[in-house]
Amino acid sequence: MSNIYGEWLKAQREAAGLTQQELATAAVMTRSHIAHIEAGRRTPSKEDARRLDRALNTGDVLSSFLPDDDTAAAGYFEAALQLEQQATMIREFALSFVPGILQTERYARAVLSTSFPPVSEQERDRRLVTRLERANILADPVTPVVWALLDEAVLRRRIGGPDVMAEQINHLIGLAEAERIQLHLLPFTLGMHPLLSNMLTLMWFEDQPPVAYGEGLYMGKIHDSPSVVQELQHRYDSALGNALPLKESLALLRATARDYVHHG
Repeated sequence: MSNIYGEWLKAQREAAGLTQQELATAAVMTRSHIAHIEAGRRTPSKEDARRLDRALNTGDVLSSFLPDDDTAAAGYFEAALQLEQQATMIREFALSFVPGILQTERYARAVLSTSFPPVSEQERDRRLVTRLERANILADPVTPVVWALLDEAVLRRRIGGPDVMAEQINHLIGLAEAERIQLHLLPFTLGMHPLLSNMLTLMWFEDQPPVAYGEGLYMGKIHDSPSVVQELQHRYDSALGNALPLKESLALLRATARDYVHHG
């Protein structure tokens, strides 16, 4: 986004004599999100902008002059998308698909092409751009810390054909070998495990309590109740304790990629 918006926000905050944390408290946001907006790294949601206007007494300026946002995401995922961009640690569990922030372009295109009812090619391209832009959070070599816990079904379900799968799996291997993500697999031989019913994302932040996001068919829910988040964290930890170690997980990934190349 153009930094004119972020610079104007910063000027209004400083004119009001507020620190980033004080504005974040008044607008019910996180300090890190305020910092990202001021630096031009994030675009606030419409609701965020309305709260900033109220906190700074700027009428409807911030909500009326939001930079063009070409982001396309399912309505139920929009709030989770904002949190994902602010998180300092993300722990993903995937049951059917590679998590969005870890998808290659061809894999993501294949996933999005199966939407029903069908959408136009233009809308599909918008969703693809949004999906791929989410991966930009991995450009920072340190933050967020990312753990990926994958059910073996993610590797076995052929999305987009053998060459697409081989490319996707090799991408995961590369991220793990570069130590950008921590990657573990839950093999079929494990049988039942505590996360088998759904996908799950756990997120931690610099200056707010952790949250969990669960998603099913055409539905998604953010959990911020401490007791619920703690229960889901326990489930994740329990499943992780039964997952293959990194070395064995990488060996299974490499073998699976070779199988796709051979059959391709």
